[in-house]
Amino acid sequence: MLQALPRIGRRRALLGSAAAFAVFGLLLWWLLPGEESPSGTITFSTGTPTGVYEKYGTLLQGAIAKDMPRVDVRLLNSDGSQENIRRVATGKADFTFAAADAVETYILENKPGAGRLRGCARLYDDYVHLVVPRSSSVKSVADLRGRTVAVGPSGSGVRLIANHVLQAAGLDPESDIEPRADGIATMPDLLKRHKIDAFFWSGGLPTSAVLELSKTYDIRLVSIGGDLIKKLHEQGGASRYYRAAVMPADAYPRAERGLSVQTLAVANYLITREDADAKLTEELTRTVIASRDHIGAVVHAAQLVDLRTAIYTDPLPLHEGARRYYRSIKP
Repeated sequence: MLQALPRIGRRRALLGSAAAFAVFGLLLWWLLPGEESPSGTITFSTGTPTGVYEKYGTLLQGAIAKDMPRVDVRLLNSDGSQENIRRVATGKADFTFAAADAVETYILENKPGAGRLRGCARLYDDYVHLVVPRSSSVKSVADLRGRTVAVGPSGSGVRLIANHVLQAAGLDPESDIEPRADGIATMPDLLKRHKIDAFFWSGGLPTSAVLELSKTYDIRLVSIGGDLIKKLHEQGGASRYYRAAVMPADAYPRAERGLSVQTLAVANYLITREDADAKLTEELTRTVIASRDHIGAVVHAAQLVDLRTAIYTDPLPLHEGARRYYRSIKP
């Protein structure tokens, strides 16, 4: 019957058939299942209540639920970086946040599972806070001698940094001060009640607990800089990850009163293990980068996630899944 059509009619019929076939093919492609999105349950170790890790983790949980609805994310509070790393390395958690110096320390001490750790993304910098009452005579780290100082729980990143900073200032963290293993959840109240003379904290800017303390109690941030940076680098090991930084004057307006504060900074990473599912890790890394602005509206530190530097997770190699993500967006 097709042959009975005029030449122009046959051509139109053929073109129409081809178009119909193409539409059918597209419809079939759309209906058939493609690569399934990740599914299952993952455990994410965060941090202490009121800390940046904990808030970031809670918001990230929501972003993952939106991007990967078949993945159930269970959050675990922790004392901080050191505990987080141990959990992931030993299989008690699948993903976590951790500071670069804590990662390096875990590797140098050859702790269980150290060789299995992998990086997904460099996130933002932690800033070291040394907080005292405004009326305090403490003007430098060395002035802490003989005082009661909260230095963080034993599994925290702040304990690691505080010990390094105290040693760089010529103080023994155990004998030259009276150390207290309190975390950011209780440090502010202890300072207000004069149970401690000062506390160390390492976190993103601003940390809500410090910000709220500054609104109800007159505090001051002690400068950490100058020769201390040089002495820290002379310690070698994990201290090589500390760099000089400036805490901007608007981080804690009431505490800083228009003045910036010299301090230290250390990078934070999203980490996992080498045996984590590659597709899941790729998509989770994608969500972390894509949710930067949304999460950053609540957790300011998240705004500092930078795609240009996210791949730098030294001393950890990138996980294959994270590597796939960065390759997929490379122009």
